[in-house]
Amino acid sequence: MTVKDAPARVDLAATDDIGWAVRLLAATPTHEHRDPEVLRRWARAADAFGAALAPVACEARIVERDGGLELGLLARYTSRPPTVELYTDTIDLAERTVDARGWRHWYPPGSVRAAALAHEAVHVHLHHGPAKAALKRALGHSALRLGRLRVPGHVAGAEEVAAHAYARTVCGLGRSPLLLTAALAAEAEARSGSANGSNPPPARDARREN
Repeated sequence: MTVKDAPARVDLAATDDIGWAVRLLAATPTHEHRDPEVLRRWARAADAFGAALAPVACEARIVERDGGLELGLLARYTSRPPTVELYTDTIDLAERTVDARGWRHWYPPGSVRAAALAHEAVHVHLHHGPAKAALKRALGHSALRLGRLRVPGHVAGAEEVAAHAYARTVCGLGRSPLLLTAALAAEAEARSGSANGSNPPPARDARREN
């Protein structure tokens, strides 16, 4: 099956970037019963935080390999030793998907690789610096309140939203990579024969091993 055979009847682009961010959070464990408005508030805060981050250099070793389609990954960061793995087969499929869906004005040639690298670079930045605490404060979620004392809480999936927003901004993309990962999820469903025409949740484009 080629990318041209992928289901085109679903207009994934009709959902905006914040909408896809909400869907990512809603599909993240611990958020199954969250108020949709709370998820939307967190999505907006995480998106704004990632978009406002200054450019971050990737200090990890970069390795390109195939096998990403089997793993369902565009890229991943591993910490021992610090390495960013870019999966060329998934990146190539993503570039073909951009052409097949007519999204080239949003994702210029070569931008998928650049966005995947930027995405992982900001994950490293958030894991090893004060920015992680700053993201928690920006989300406004409290894990504990004792009088005037408020302990900022962790919001699962928010870092992923922020990383996508950062990649969109620093790579000059017209839409978040979240839209593209949703298209790749639809492509994967079509390849497995399970496509049913409904909007899939966005696929995660990275998994980290600490």
